[in-house]
Amino acid sequence: MNKFYLRASFTLSAKALLFIMLFFSAPPLLGSAGANCCEKAGEPKKTWVGTWGTARQLVEPNNMPPSPGLSNNTLRQVVCASIGGKTIRLKFSNEFGKTPLTMNMVQIAASNGGSSINSSTLTTLKFGGAPGVTIAPGTEIISDPLSFDLKPRMEIAITISYGDTPQNLTGHPGSRTTSFLIAGNQNQANADFKDAVRTDHWYTITGIEVECPKSAAAVIVFGDSITDGRGSGTNKQNRWTDILAVNLLHSNRKDPIGVLNMGIGGNAVLRGGLGPTGLKRFDHDVLKQNGARWLIILEGVNDLGGTKDSIAAFQVGHDLIDAYDQMISAAHGRGLKVFGATILPFKGSSYYNTYRDSVRNMVNEWIRNSGHFDAVIDFDKAIRDPNDMASMLMQAQSDYLHPNELGYKMLGDYVDLSLFK
Repeated sequence: MNKFYLRASFTLSAKALLFIMLFFSAPPLLGSAGANCCEKAGEPKKTWVGTWGTARQLVEPNNMPPSPGLSNNTLRQVVCASIGGKTIRLKFSNEFGKTPLTMNMVQIAASNGGSSINSSTLTTLKFGGAPGVTIAPGTEIISDPLSFDLKPRMEIAITISYGDTPQNLTGHPGSRTTSFLIAGNQNQANADFKDAVRTDHWYTITGIEVECPKSAAAVIVFGDSITDGRGSGTNKQNRWTDILAVNLLHSNRKDPIGVLNMGIGGNAVLRGGLGPTGLKRFDHDVLKQNGARWLIILEGVNDLGGTKDSIAAFQVGHDLIDAYDQMISAAHGRGLKVFGATILPFKGSSYYNTYRDSVRNMVNEWIRNSGHFDAVIDFDKAIRDPNDMASMLMQAQSDYLHPNELGYKMLGDYVDLSLFK
């Protein structure tokens, strides 16, 4: 460069030389070679982030769809998103089916409450460009992306016109929302669902993702019936995870944060319980979620509640700690921060005895003090009775094991929003 300027000085004027020196020494202009040539200057990159999700399980006999059943009939199910966007896609599962499951058509619309929809928002999903799809046994599929004006906390009606369905259904019994089942293909916007058979379960649907700037992210909440919302209000969307989602929206954060509820009622971390154990389902329900950045683990009470004596209880306590370590390590390997939530008190329930409560306290002390979690959410402290720390506050419990609506509000409000930076 110096040789260039030296040679130029013999042929260029001093002013011209000064201009050349300033031009080549100046930083590149925004939008020039300093930016990716395939992107517009200042345009954010996009990513898929979960806005709603539920954990899959084999539907038990007493939670199967009522008559007339799913095959060749239509089911309208309602879910509540956490964050919004303009482009979305939906997930559907036949994980536990032994034969294919056919969806002839799937439509979504903004819910007006109950079985009613806002027909002006009705949109038909596509799967590889087609309106219908058959899901092979043991698999999950994702719809084509579609334009849909999804508002934060919007309740969405998902209407599925089924063809053949397997005897072993994949679903989520603890929906805390009402679904509407009618005979025949009734996907039209003017279909009358008011006389539908009602059932408080979800089938086939497992998630909704929204296209967001890369700065957006999701928090996964992994747990049992207390995360699933047992004791919250049906169709009220007031599980503690819902309270957290609302609080995050009201915090005026620059970047949206989705909340994915991966709780299963009756689920256990180690063995037994309902649905796949926590360790078995962790890969799908946590590690394979798009756009996730944080994980909250609140699970273990069903493992403790099933112990037959003090020796078994303390062994389960140590096994739970080992399982938490496994989950923390796997989540850290995917770049997730992991927050440990302490196990709630349960005196007064069928689970309670002194040795199980001693193990609960042992596990909670490890959660609080081991330093293995990136942060601790001390739900035990938030909801216990200060005069009897083995019990939940009387006004906050529904059956001595699960919180009630007030209790879930207390838990949701207790979560420190500064954790989600």
